[in-house]
Amino acid sequence: MSTEALQFDFDSIRVATNNFSEANTLGRGGFGAVYKGRRWNKEDIAVKRLSKDSAQGDIEFKNEVILVAKLQHRNLVRLLGFCLERNERLLVYEFVSNASLDHFIFDPVKRTDLNWETRYKIIVGIGRGLLYLHEDSRLRIIDRDLKANNILLDAELNPKIADFGMARLFNIDQTQAETSRVVGTYGYMAPEYVMRGHFSVKSDVYSFGVLVLEIISGHKNSSFRHEGKLEDLLGYEGISSNLIDPMLRTGSRPEIMRCIHIGLLCVQQSIADRPTMAQVIQMLTSNSVDLPISSQPAFFMYNHGIGSSSDMSLGFESNSGIIGSDQSKSNSAHKSILENSTTR
Repeated sequence: MSTEALQFDFDSIRVATNNFSEANTLGRGGFGAVYKGRRWNKEDIAVKRLSKDSAQGDIEFKNEVILVAKLQHRNLVRLLGFCLERNERLLVYEFVSNASLDHFIFDPVKRTDLNWETRYKIIVGIGRGLLYLHEDSRLRIIDRDLKANNILLDAELNPKIADFGMARLFNIDQTQAETSRVVGTYGYMAPEYVMRGHFSVKSDVYSFGVLVLEIISGHKNSSFRHEGKLEDLLGYEGISSNLIDPMLRTGSRPEIMRCIHIGLLCVQQSIADRPTMAQVIQMLTSNSVDLPISSQPAFFMYNHGIGSSSDMSLGFESNSGIIGSDQSKSNSAHKSILENSTTR
């Protein structure tokens, strides 16, 4: 489909969203607001209206349009069209009825609806969507902003990766790149990306690992609590059963422990030690695949005042002092968790 075929006129979108009314607002982010709308054919849509002073300029806007228009996968939100008119930049997506994952997994009431079967389905679905971006589409795409509030859930709670405004297109044979403008969300970004501006498929794998641990624990990476004390989820020192959300009263404990193990493999400090998404999917879907032992754990946030929900966009040279590593504590934590994950 050509770019021209995807164009919407501004007036039709304005009517569909009831003039971008507050009642139709689905959410707001760093780049603007998202509105629910209904087209003349009674199809529900979600319209992302970029703010006038947004850090996302025309280049990022066109980047998202070109990338997303070419992507077709059940675990990716489908782009229906766009509008670049009257100094407005709008993206029109399929409407996904159950909002984002963070509204469920971090809510003490709603996450009771997420049993282990559902959480496992969400983990695997996100993994398949990421594998498609990395290897199975005609392009190789690095998401760079994989996080809980960029995962939308449909009526059956199937996950769909959304928001590709920060995504980067790689050549098929390209393995990594670097930038002086680090963008993303604290708590989900790999240490090599934050510290040196290096990103690759393995930095997305790191973000996926954080998501896996958050889905299992029901807590954000930087707001995990154990015995009343605030701890970093990635640096938590304790047995893995304490990482499991107490709301998960059913489900195979060995399977849950295996997923914790896989999550920890994804957040290893060494880029080379992290699995690819193809390996992750194989480990998630086949119990016959042996899991390697995790090596040195990744850096994790020690400044709890920042938190994993804070968006950031700044040069990586100014990040000293934000990221740290407590190696003795983290190594002990990961060793304890991995020993328990192999127990049957």
